[in-house]
Parts: sequence; C-alpha cells; structure tokens
Amino acid sequence: MTRINLLDTRTTSFGDLIGNGKIYRVPLFQRDYSWKEDNWEDLWQDILMLHDNTSVSHYMGAIVLQSSSNSKKEFTIIDGQQRLATLSIIAIAVIDKIQQLVEQNIDSIANTDRQEILKRTYLADKDPRSLRYSSKLILNDNNNDFYQSNLVNLRKPLNVRSLLKSNQLLWKAFEYFSSELSELLEVIKNGENLATFLTDTIAQRLLFIQITVEDELNAYTVFETLNARGLELTSTDLLKNYLFSLFQGPDDLQEAQRQWRRIINTVQMEKFPEFLRYYLTLENSRVRRGRLFKIVRESVINASQAFDLLDQLESYSSLFIALSNPNDEFWRDIPDNQPYIKDLNLFKVKQVYPVLFAAYTRFSPGDFTRLLKLLVVVSFRHIIVSGLNPNELELHYNDVAIGITNGSITNPREVFHYLRPIYVPDEKFQQDFSLLSVTTKGQKRKLARYILCKLETDASGIQIDPDSFSIEHILPEVTTNDWQQNFTDSQIETMVYRLGNLTLLEPSFNREIGQKNYQIKQVTYEKSVYTLTKNITAEDWNPDTVATRQQLLGQRAIHIWKSDFL
Repeated sequence: MTRINLLDTRTTSFGDLIGNGKIYRVPLFQRDYSWKEDNWEDLWQDILMLHDNTSVSHYMGAIVLQSSSNSKKEFTIIDGQQRLATLSIIAIAVIDKIQQLVEQNIDSIANTDRQEILKRTYLADKDPRSLRYSSKLILNDNNNDFYQSNLVNLRKPLNVRSLLKSNQLLWKAFEYFSSELSELLEVIKNGENLATFLTDTIAQRLLFIQITVEDELNAYTVFETLNARGLELTSTDLLKNYLFSLFQGPDDLQEAQRQWRRIINTVQMEKFPEFLRYYLTLENSRVRRGRLFKIVRESVINASQAFDLLDQLESYSSLFIALSNPNDEFWRDIPDNQPYIKDLNLFKVKQVYPVLFAAYTRFSPGDFTRLLKLLVVVSFRHIIVSGLNPNELELHYNDVAIGITNGSITNPREVFHYLRPIYVPDEKFQQDFSLLSVTTKGQKRKLARYILCKLETDASGIQIDPDSFSIEHILPEVTTNDWQQNFTDSQIETMVYRLGNLTLLEPSFNREIGQKNYQIKQVTYEKSVYTLTKNITAEDWNPDTVATRQQLLGQRAIHIWKSDFL
C-alpha cells in the first residue's frame, strides 16, 4: 500500500485558511473557474442554513494543499480552488455592499474602516513597507488578471460578453451573490451586520478537512484514497502541472503550453485520462486509471522527456478521436477502414485502441485494414455472440500492443497467433449464435440490422444498406390468438427476438402484414427482394421452425465472421 507523506491533516474554517498572512496559488495552468448557478445556489442554501441556525456548522469537504519549499505560508491548491474562489467572491460581494453604504453616507467613517479590515482579512494583505496589497488567492493564468483587476478592486468589466467564458462565470458569481445578499434585508441594513455575516457565519462555520502534502505524487495518492468527485479532471491538471514544472525557460514553457492546448482541443479534457491510459498501454502492462500519474512521473524526469511525451500524445490524438467516428476526415484517404471502425463502435469495443495505436504507424495501410477486420471478427465472436468477459480481451490486446511496439509482432497474421486463445472456435460460435437473441428496441436495434445485413449479403451477394429495410418479426411482438396456438406465453417472450424469428422486409410489406397469421405473411415473403426472406418456406411457424432457421443462419455466420488467418 502506498505510503502518503502528509504534513498536516486537520479541520479548519475558511477564516483560518485565509488568515495569518497565508497565500494560496492555483497552479498556473490549472483548469479555469467552472462553477455555475447550480453550484452557487447549493452553497448559498448552506450559508442561509447557518445564518438561520447559529449553533451548527457545515462541512465543505476536503481541500488538498501542497506546501511550498520556500515559505511556510505559501501553498499550492491541488484540490479546492473552485470552493476557495467562490468564497472569496462572496467576501467581495459583502465588501461591495459596505462600499455602497459608504457611498450613501451611511456611517461612512466606520464602514470605510470595516471595508479596509475585511479586505485585508479575506482578500489581500498590505505590505507595511511598500503599502501595496498582496492577494491571498492567486488564480490561474486565464483568471487571475480579471480576479485581481476587476473583482478584488470592485471594477465592473466594460464588456462582459468579450471576456473568457470562465471570467464571465467569475463575474456572474459576483452578481449572483450580490443579488442574494440584497434579499437579506436585516443583513444589508448596516455595515456591522454585513461584517458579522462574513466573519461569524461564512468565515467561521464553513469548515474544511485540510490535507497538506509535500509533493504532487502524494497529492495524487490522496485523490485516489478519497475517491474525490472530479478526480479525472484534477488528475489531468496534476499531470499537466508536473510536466510544465520540468521546463525551465519561458520559451520551452510557452511551446509546451501551446502543444498541450492542441492535444486537449483534439481529445477533450474529459476523455484525456482514457486517451493517456491507452497510450501508456503501448509499453506498460495492466495500466490502471489510478496509476496514470505515477507511471508518467517515474518515466518522465526532464524537459526533453516531457517534450517527447507531448509529441507522442499529439501524434496519437487525431487517431484516438477518429477511432470513435467512422466519418472522421482522418479516414478520408483510406475509406476501406470506415466499415470496420463503424462495426467496432457498434460493438462498443474500446479495448482494441492500444493495438490500433501501435499498428497504425508500424503496419502498412493494407495490413492495418486487415487488422481492423480481424479485430471486428474476434470482438463479434467473443463479446456479441458468446457473451464472454471483455476484460479478458483487454489483457490479450495489451500484450499485442506491447508486442507491436517492441517489434516482436509485425503483421496481422502474427496478431492472430497471439489472439488465438480468445478466438471463439467455430463449434462454440455456431452453438452460441443458434441461441442468440437481439432486441430490436433502442440502440440494440442497430446491432440487429447489422447482423441481418451481413447474413443477407452473404446469401444474395448484394451489399445491403442497413437503413433500407424494416425488421420483420415473423412471430410478431404483439400476438393475436392465431399465434398463441403454436406458442405458449413464455415461448413468445423468449422467441420474439431470437435471430431465427427476424428477417428483412420492405417497409410497405411490413406495414401491410402487421400481426397477421403466418400463412398470410409467408405469401408476402415470397414477393420480397431479400433472399433470406424468400427462403422462409416452412409450412407452419413454431418454436421448432425458429430454432431450425437460426441453426442454418449460424452455419452461414461461421464463414462471415471468420479470421482470414486460419
């Protein structure tokens, strides 16, 4: 078990956190302010509860800080910046209300003093030598200028719409809390009540579990232990901050920042941990999401290695996104890959991504296409038909990705050799296919269409558009008395979505025959253009004929979904 080096763990209030000359820095490239009205409203309701009941406190959760090696009073905010920024905005809103009293000549001397004291207590200390204010909270690169220039100095922006979205949120937060304060008539009627509301209610009775750590690695372990909300985004920021800490010169740092933004703009922040895990799987076995930062920290220790990592991530970013979209322009020059990409997405099989990452630049275009086809076949047999554990696939795909990366696997045939243990053999595949049911409701409907298209194309030799036909339930979903002569209620429930009971039919024919009996339907089937449907010639439709037809379809499926390398 990982040992966590904690410098301090204690319960503290917002007032204690922000007092005694302490300074809190949001890492320069940490994510922007993102709280919205739902978050503000939840916090305000908690504050109103404290205001109405002076005998209780409210816990705000854990705040994780990293101590500074240069000063005992400076900390980096690893987790908790949204809450601290929002509480400081409430303090600003209170101070602004006192400023309005000064402007109205209401106890102006005392309120000016109150405003100055509250500002120095909760927002910025005044240096006795330079007489300049030093902010207690320093936000990230995108938000800090607006926070210091506009919010701390109570200066309304000239054009709110021109601001960055996160700065718009900062200003809207100020407007929200200012508006809510205006509803507390007893609080805003004088400066003393406003000061009491801030110092007694907000500063002293909003409590945090303060966790102080000595470095980023321990901070990450804390996240893993606490299983905190928003872990993935925070771990991404933590990784980014670590990489940027390796760059010494401003030029390198700016280039790294530009490269990081290109990667995130392509991959998107919420998908980055998944993307990074697939990349790390190219050289590491059994990469768990909780170990991403640790693996990078152990393997990237200088600026050159950090740039190499960013280069690699950028080179794979477009492929990562294209693997989830067969219509991505990435595939424009290699359209043969699009059907297989579509199939893998239909199957929801992402375990193959590391294999495709490794093979894309190491296999020829033709071999990459053959690899895609192989992965479709293996996945269809293993997951869709036989319903086996996808995690077993991931372990084998991990080994294959490492093999392609280190050069021990050089072509699709060798990939199949490594995947042979998870390739469902024909006998079991046919047996499982003969019992397969696929609902035609919701997203599963696409899977039923896919299977019927493949079966029809194999029978007729003609490519079928999956959107060109209706799915006909020979035994209908809603049955009449005629059907209940051949099927019991339990058989109807189990047979209606069996593949042997499904076929392709022209939409006009499908509407025409509806829930009619089998003899009427069978006459219509003879008129269909679809070979599978024309071949439905049984004299009667019952559980035995459904089973017999599906066994025949299973024999056809064996060679449709078959490896080319047997």
